[in-house]
Amino acid sequence: MPVVTPTFDLNTVPWRRVVDPSITRFTVDFEYSLLGYDFDSGRLDMLLRYAKGGHCRPHRHVATTVTMVLEGEQFLEEVLPDGTTRKIHRKAGDYALAPADALPHDEWGGPDGGTVLLSMTARDGLLFEYFDENMRNGWTLSIRDYVDAWENDTVYGTAPAKTAAE
Repeated sequence: MPVVTPTFDLNTVPWRRVVDPSITRFTVDFEYSLLGYDFDSGRLDMLLRYAKGGHCRPHRHVATTVTMVLEGEQFLEEVLPDGTTRKIHRKAGDYALAPADALPHDEWGGPDGGTVLLSMTARDGLLFEYFDENMRNGWTLSIRDYVDAWENDTVYGTAPAKTAAE
């Protein structure tokens, strides 16, 4: 399993910042750092750090995901099948295990931000499905997409370009 970053010292790991001005309902502003991955077993470990007031892009986890809150807080608002929502609040030290094919959700840190460790396992290599701000028009991202973006010093997860036919 290739190790990208042999420590999760939050002060020394390399971070990549993600902002997405196409989302206007809230501010997409977070950082991530790859720790390691294994294509054969379908595993990717990463750190995610929410800026103060910053959210992730709207998404759902396609892979089985372990979440550990390392510092600060994590808030989620899941969209249930009937269209209602459920709010989840986790604080430093909390652990969660979500099965593959999780509910779509919005995710953000507390008033002082937050940092989580995500350990994901995806048999087919797909990790996330991202959405526009209305939770529509999804596109998926794989372990390969994350690793390629990291190695090319780019940011993963931008929406695919629309064609003239769209």
